[in-house]
Amino acid sequence: WGCACCRWVRFDHALVEQLLGALDTVQASAARALILTGRPGMFSGGLDVPALIDCKRPEIERFWQLFFRLGCRLASSPIPVIAALSGHAPAGGAVLALQCDYRIGINGNFKIGLNEVQVGLPVPGTILLALEEVIGLRQARRIATRGTLLPMAEALAIGLVDELVEADVLMATALTRARELLALPPVAMNTTRLAGKARLIAAYANCGDVTTATDWWFSTETQGEMRKLVERLAKK
Repeated sequence: WGCACCRWVRFDHALVEQLLGALDTVQASAARALILTGRPGMFSGGLDVPALIDCKRPEIERFWQLFFRLGCRLASSPIPVIAALSGHAPAGGAVLALQCDYRIGINGNFKIGLNEVQVGLPVPGTILLALEEVIGLRQARRIATRGTLLPMAEALAIGLVDELVEADVLMATALTRARELLALPPVAMNTTRLAGKARLIAAYANCGDVTTATDWWFSTETQGEMRKLVERLAKK
């Protein structure tokens, strides 16, 4: 039946381009489902802020173009996409997980959430919509506004993740969930799956998030908070 798997840690230009290329390869192959996962303990650390912080405006604008294109491609994927959350999934990691059709976390001291506000970066409207469609408007506003990172058990309770398993059965569980979807009549399943994401897909097609996110990136507040983050990371 065919299933492909992708892994990553932090997003920079090269990694987002690599993931877009991987999606091209998967969608041109016979794969009928896609599983996204990361290294043990870290599904994704989000944006590689130290690598991006000194980029000029054209480079940052291009990065956001690539990143939102990746989100759109995942949200509108013609085949089911399952996120196998192998550990922490803050910020950009949570963003991509939200585009997927099913999210499996692992038991342990791991967190997921949109903590962008904590480092001075507003959450773009399309990403807020993705969060809202998964956990509801009230919860989405509360969590995004505070930049909250949730323990996986709390994320499960509000529907941000669909299932928690032990780390050693994460991939086996993801494969099982993929097989369950692929056992269904494919046209009916995929048509219904994409209809359920129609608002999000339409939002990606008509959003101005690239320009907005680029403007925010170079604001005094965002630059100040992100440079503090870079200093903290350098001390670890």
